[in-house]
Amino acid sequence: MASNDWEIEFDTDAVKDLDNLPSAVKREIVKKIRWLRDNFDDTTPQSLGGEWRGFFKLRTGDYRIIYKIDWNRYLLTVSLIDHRSKVYKRRRR
Repeated sequence: MASNDWEIEFDTDAVKDLDNLPSAVKREIVKKIRWLRDNFDDTTPQSLGGEWRGFFKLRTGDYRIIYKIDWNRYLLTVSLIDHRSKVYKRRRR
């Protein structure tokens, strides 16, 4: 399947996270998420462990994008977006 067949969706928490960021940071994060969608087949997802098992991370400067992969539906679901010093301390839902 071609890389442009991947889709992105945002959990409610990720939408709130994005809305609370400064506009310059928000632009960079949206750009990185689009890059992930367009290039996903050529990347190696960075998996998380422990409480975050089943989730993956994407780095954008000092921020982290936490997402899930649905391989059957070709769907990337963004769960959280936060500063690297805070994101892993947040409770998984």
